Amino acid sequence: MKVFIENEAGYSQKNLYNEKTREYKKTVTVSRKYPFPYGFVLETTSGDGDNLDCFVITEQKLKTGQIVECEPIGMMEQVEDGKEDNNILAKLDGEDVIIDAAIKDTLTEFVSHVFDHRPGKVVRVGRFLNKKDAEKYINQCLDRVG
Repeated sequence: MKVFIENEAGYSQKNLYNEKTREYKKTVTVSRKYPFPYGFVLETTSGDGDNLDCFVITEQKLKTGQIVECEPIGMMEQVEDGKEDNNILAKLDGEDVIIDAAIKDTLTEFVSHVFDHRPGKVVRVGRFLNKKDAEKYINQCLDRVG
């Protein structure tokens, strides 16, 4: 699957794009630094109408606007303001990554507090699911043409 990188790891800048056209809209500051490169899976639509969100679990420095080939390795359930907004967890092709307790803790802390600067914003982390569940969810969200 191809992932468009919106936000670089180590920065508290959230770049906003029209996810269907990949047109840049604006940048805002959030309450936490992104722990991993973050973006969206191309040619998908999730429950909130946007593309599927994706964290690429890597130490590599991926840049905003970059498109990378990834493999899903899991999924983190998330509800944002009452709407399903799950995150695919992916690895770069050729890398070995295991979603361990430390990665789960890092992602849970980030997602739980990234919008602390927005009063009334409610984000809840659910379960961490496996690769098979992630692949099933991606297939449900693929944009079907014709």
